[in-house]
Amino acid sequence: MTATTAEMQRETAAPRGQGAWGALWERLRRKRLAMISLVVIAVIYGAGILAPLVAPYSYTRQDLDRALEGPSAEHWLGTDRLGRDMLSRAIYSARTTLIVTTAVILSGSLLIGNVLGMLSGYRGGWVDSVIMRVGEVFSSLPGLMMLILLNATMGPRVVELVRWVEDHTFLSGLVASGFASYLTVFAALSLFFWIGTARVIRSQVLQLRERDYIMAAEALGARPRRVIMQHVFPNVSFLIILEVSGALGAIAGSEIVLTWFGVGVQPPAASFGAMLFEGSGARTFQSHPHLLLVPGVVVTLLLFAFNLFGDALNDAVRGR
Repeated sequence: MTATTAEMQRETAAPRGQGAWGALWERLRRKRLAMISLVVIAVIYGAGILAPLVAPYSYTRQDLDRALEGPSAEHWLGTDRLGRDMLSRAIYSARTTLIVTTAVILSGSLLIGNVLGMLSGYRGGWVDSVIMRVGEVFSSLPGLMMLILLNATMGPRVVELVRWVEDHTFLSGLVASGFASYLTVFAALSLFFWIGTARVIRSQVLQLRERDYIMAAEALGARPRRVIMQHVFPNVSFLIILEVSGALGAIAGSEIVLTWFGVGVQPPAASFGAMLFEGSGARTFQSHPHLLLVPGVVVTLLLFAFNLFGDALNDAVRGR
């Protein structure tokens, strides 16, 4: 990027009385595909948040006498091999994706990636070298294979750790709720999703630290922490939003792929990856197409909406 985010904001100045965030929302609101995508994401994730209230059945409720039924008045999207309601499973799977995505974004992307990126770009020297070399080591590894390996090896140990916590504290039901598998997937994804964010933020901060107002603040004795928070962070905030919007779909897709391989979120927790795996296969699809169509349609809508919204947000930030 040849222009800073602050310069882009000045080029696309907001109307009088309206701040930069308000101007961004106005540009975004005029994009029909962005609003449609936002509604799709809100509906799917909103259903996941309110799963205990909106799901017609528990995602663990089994009825073997009604296994593999097609859509009906009692089960709108049919049942799976164990007689579990597919609509309820899809709603709770959306909650699983939301939990993992939010945790990874808040830690791996927002916290680790942005903090290390700003620190690397502003401090430079050996700090920059160490952070970037560590990032290069992680980025040189085959991402999907490493995620599978980490989840396969860490999974049993995390379960043992969570069970120990249950035995020695007042907490209970953590293993049964799938918390251990949530924690495993979240930790593995966080190790790899900070690298791209850190690189982008670092490149922007390298330009910002040569600006006159940064040098003036340093000359007046401002501490590095104050310079970063008061002068650097506001000028990369829009860039952080773009990075987060671009990572949402990738993280959600990675969680689904890991579970499809059998090393992600484990039963009894519901997951789109497990639903896709159960419905895959030519014979299964011919006999019971709803097993694959239900999770497939929801996942396609979610990932497609993330991509469209990310593109629209990128255009809105750039004033298009």
